[in-house]
Amino acid sequence: MARFTGALASSTTAILILSSFVLFNNLWSSVFVSAVVDDPRTTILHPPNAGSNRQTMFLPLFPSPLNSSPISSFSGDGKSQRHLQKSDAHRRNARMALHDDLIIDGYYTTWLWIGSPPKKFALIVDTGSTVTYVPCSTCKECGNHEDPKFDPKSSSTYKSVKCNKNCTCDKDKKQCVYENVYAEFSTSSGVLGEDIISFGNESEVSPQRAIFGCENVETGDLYSQHADGIIGLGRGYPSLVDQLVDRGVISDSFSLCYGGMDIVGGAMVLGDISPPSGMVYSYSNPTRSPYYNIELKELHVAGKRLPLSQSVFNGSLGTVLDSGTTYGYLPEAAFLAFKKAIMNEVHSVKQIKGPDPTYDDICFSGAGSDVSQLVKSFPSVEMVFGKGEKLLLTPENYLFRHSKVHGAYCLGIFQNGKDPTTMLGGIIFRNTLVMYDRKHDKIGFWKTNCSDLRATLAV
Repeated sequence: MARFTGALASSTTAILILSSFVLFNNLWSSVFVSAVVDDPRTTILHPPNAGSNRQTMFLPLFPSPLNSSPISSFSGDGKSQRHLQKSDAHRRNARMALHDDLIIDGYYTTWLWIGSPPKKFALIVDTGSTVTYVPCSTCKECGNHEDPKFDPKSSSTYKSVKCNKNCTCDKDKKQCVYENVYAEFSTSSGVLGEDIISFGNESEVSPQRAIFGCENVETGDLYSQHADGIIGLGRGYPSLVDQLVDRGVISDSFSLCYGGMDIVGGAMVLGDISPPSGMVYSYSNPTRSPYYNIELKELHVAGKRLPLSQSVFNGSLGTVLDSGTTYGYLPEAAFLAFKKAIMNEVHSVKQIKGPDPTYDDICFSGAGSDVSQLVKSFPSVEMVFGKGEKLLLTPENYLFRHSKVHGAYCLGIFQNGKDPTTMLGGIIFRNTLVMYDRKHDKIGFWKTNCSDLRATLAV
């Protein structure tokens, strides 16, 4: 579901995740295995092509066991580390900068340092993935990325994760391995290792030992991406968030704040923050699916409710947030109603063709280049959550710049094919602090200038 553009030139659509977590000995254990195509728990999402200039791709979503408490199963000891948690008052957080541009690059990256001595890696921030991975020096089939490959032999603190009953093992039964296979047949596979991971100079969290993927093979679009790999923030082991929470290093929360239109980067915090006054919340059901979801009930355009049943946003996986997805996708009925409402409200602009004739983008010219003035030409949009709380979206939350016409913009919300799932990607939450409060099963939203917030956090 995580979708990004730019460096990943691809005209493919959905990427099917063929990696999942399974039951072991009838217990919900975090077991990383390669799934098969007909796994009933594997979900295929088919968003439409949104234009080759946006070069679409999806990152993996890894289903994890529901109603489970993550355990440190990869270490082979089989012991839960929940007892190691400290009180929230003693926990610190990791404040980290986000880099790159959501539309041009198609994703945001953050930097991690791995090993001793530490080596820097630029990793795509993805709430839809659980495995954090970097290319290994032993990889003979990896592309050229931003940083040199990770060399386990050069790190004095690296150790492989030995084969145990809670992981998929290599053919020699010596090491734990992972493999991700995508619908358009891009793949990432390698071994699981453990080393010291550092979060940068502004982090209150000291370097921590953590499990990550050391990639040995990548194919397809993964081969050509500029970023080194992925930082997995999803639900379930071996998500980096889960590992830090289980060890009592951080509280069970993290936050993302994406810069606005034309603004590069943003901020990320692993751990708890004091929620600002005015933050609105939605319940996030951790048992419904492995993905971060919200209770979206209504959409309003220019203050008018779209004539839709609330159930339209509750189909299939419901309404899902995914930081690695660039744009927004609505079920057919919701998209048609949204498009009609927008068209009824735009009077000072002219509809024009999109940047790529291959795709039927909805674009407008005549609004000017000043993002702050878009409210004069395009309506506001409100998302209404389960308890009636509203999140205001400005035009930069549903538009992107036309790549060939100055002062022109296109809708960044598309129809999600025939899939009834609603997917909300990064464009929806520009200049919005999104707090994933996993401890209290809710997600908070607060409109702000993420560039200013980044400066306040000193990242």
